[in-house]
Amino acid sequence: MLYLKLIVLGVGLSAIGGGYLYVKNLQRTVDVLKENNVKLEQSVATQQAVIEQQKRDTEAIVSAMKEQSELNNKLNASIQDLENKFTKVNASGQKRDIGNLAASKPRPMERAINRGTKNALRCMEIAMGAPLTEKEQNAIKKSEINPECPDIANPAYVPYAN
Repeated sequence: MLYLKLIVLGVGLSAIGGGYLYVKNLQRTVDVLKENNVKLEQSVATQQAVIEQQKRDTEAIVSAMKEQSELNNKLNASIQDLENKFTKVNASGQKRDIGNLAASKPRPMERAINRGTKNALRCMEIAMGAPLTEKEQNAIKKSEINPECPDIANPAYVPYAN
């Protein structure tokens, strides 16, 4: 009988000891899971911040692309305008021949080409980010503007208003 009581007591103490160890193990597991949850929440917050930054970056890129597209459209219009200057039809219905004009009137043609080249180079400078001069910003008369690209070189100029 004593053995039976000792066995029951031993089994009871073993069950209590096993239960104690099981609860301690569960507490450690809960602590680890809490730490993992904190890390996961921090990771989610970091990911949210990255996503928001990517959204802002994407919006900035779209805006820059839109501005670049608008500038390209203006430059293409300027190029078309320049091409039209070289293909004007004279009073007799023939296209103007720059070669014949240069041969018959070399000095005026040289001045016109040099002035046009200077104006076109200034247009390129502005398109690449050079700031406008005060004279360019305030030009409102046709005689004051850069005729090669008045839309980007002379913002105050309104065609046909003068």
